[in-house]
Amino acid sequence: MFHPLRVSAVDRLTDDAVAVTLAVPPELRSAYGYAPGQHVALRRGGERPGAVRRTYSLCAPASETPETLRIGVRRIEGGDFSTYALKELAVGDTVDVLPPTGRFQLEPRPGRFAAIVGGSGITPVLSIAASLLGSEPEARFCLIRSDRSVASAMFLEEVADLKDRWPERFQLVHVLSREEQQAGLPSGRLDEERLGGLLPALLTAEGVREIDGWYLCGPLGLVEGAVTALRGLGVPRSRIHQEIFHAEEAAAVRAPVETPDSATVTATLDGRSGSWPVDDGETVLETVLRNRGDAPYACKGGVCGTCRVRLRSGEVRMDRNFALEPEELDDGYVLACQSHPVTRNVEVDFDA
Repeated sequence: MFHPLRVSAVDRLTDDAVAVTLAVPPELRSAYGYAPGQHVALRRGGERPGAVRRTYSLCAPASETPETLRIGVRRIEGGDFSTYALKELAVGDTVDVLPPTGRFQLEPRPGRFAAIVGGSGITPVLSIAASLLGSEPEARFCLIRSDRSVASAMFLEEVADLKDRWPERFQLVHVLSREEQQAGLPSGRLDEERLGGLLPALLTAEGVREIDGWYLCGPLGLVEGAVTALRGLGVPRSRIHQEIFHAEEAAAVRAPVETPDSATVTATLDGRSGSWPVDDGETVLETVLRNRGDAPYACKGGVCGTCRVRLRSGEVRMDRNFALEPEELDDGYVLACQSHPVTRNVEVDFDA
């Protein structure tokens, strides 16, 4: 459930991005413990209809009982919450926050790991790298990040600190798409073709395949290009983990689903179950929300995974999915916000 957390700091990172720190009171610290790479959903407007919810990744090293939560917020054109965070949010304000969630994470362990990130995709990877290097002396991490320019790059000081603290175990490659650098790689976007040449030169082809886990985060095009490049270099799909930021460009129009006559959705949430009729064209989440306002969700775009449920029976069609890994789909998980019933009876479990 949401809890109001007080803003304890708002730090300007770039012209269009801030880091927001939220204080966690002692009685809630165990509930807000998080793993490296997880995110939180924030709400503006309370429980009223039309309240704005957005998901932001945690950027600080993981903690089981955090005193604070720190997130990175980049302003999106027309974005209600990001504009509010940059222009109005101030120390002393309160924001409703759900406990951390998300499966884009790396529990620290020995090994070699790498990330390819673009723009604000650095946010969860910063938590992953700092947590790994700070707690596992036998781990190494390679960060390949892409930004438009140095001035637009979030968390420059924090990444530089990782390099200063662990110079032998942290490798950094910074590519700028719209600004020439005096040294290093030439400017340009990190697309599939460029990554296909850069990665073997950086790590050797054998080294690319020996990385124990690849973590990809950023815009849809960057992540899709990185997946294709890595697969082309022989990296097993099971070692590639991804989280999409800003997938609006992939909002392909799909034919509407005709809801079966007398269709019902049965949902288990927080140990309580209920069954409700589905209005024509509704998603599973929309049906549940009409009857259980506490159902978890954030983006409603198939990106954040907050509304993940296990499909217990029946069939659904998902419009799109940028949050679930192939193994999760194989295990029967779907995104409630994107799932339309195609059988008369559908049963899902939010608690699974």
